[in-house]
Amino acid sequence: MEATGERRTTLRGELALAVAVCINSLGVVLMLHSGSGISAVTSVPYAFSKVLPALSLGTWTYLFQGLLVLTLMLLRRRFVPAYLFSFVVGFCFGELVDVHTLWVDRLPQTITLRIVYFCVSYLIICFGIALSNRCKLPITPTDLFPRELEDILRIPYSRIKIGFDVSCLAVTAVMGLCFLGHIDGLGIGTVAAAFTMGKVIGWIGGKMDRKVRFVSVLEH
Repeated sequence: MEATGERRTTLRGELALAVAVCINSLGVVLMLHSGSGISAVTSVPYAFSKVLPALSLGTWTYLFQGLLVLTLMLLRRRFVPAYLFSFVVGFCFGELVDVHTLWVDRLPQTITLRIVYFCVSYLIICFGIALSNRCKLPITPTDLFPRELEDILRIPYSRIKIGFDVSCLAVTAVMGLCFLGHIDGLGIGTVAAAFTMGKVIGWIGGKMDRKVRFVSVLEH
């Protein structure tokens, strides 16, 4: 890395993406372990892992992300290489979810520790998303999907993102009620994250923009 004339540090986008995938997967597992719920985009694969436990949460995660990538290609009516790379990123994310689950599930659970787990996971995810949004590389399909739909459908991103998140939560709730008899995985943390994460991610991103710039092999 090197300092720029604007007193910003230049970092490789490839390294930033690798860090983002590692910490975001940890954040998802840690938030779930806190008992406060799970993020909206992870709730669907989580519901499938409960209904069909033969496959792990990580496996269902990259299967769901693969479906999102396929949907985007069908909407584009062409093969998009960047989408394939995004799926590879999503696959790595899913595998890391399983890796983190192995040790996070062994952490003690008290009321105080659960609060700590939620706060730490919340900040980790916010930082990771802000980092991945600036790495100048294809990101995980769950983040890519609403961003690409904005371009395809010409609908404001905020409306698409809210609609996507609400749809994920609705599918999770329906699956839980129909197959488990109760709603699993959705909690106060899910609601808090849905309504506040956007602003926190924007705040962290603004801080990053003043201190760091990213370059990647895909940058023109």
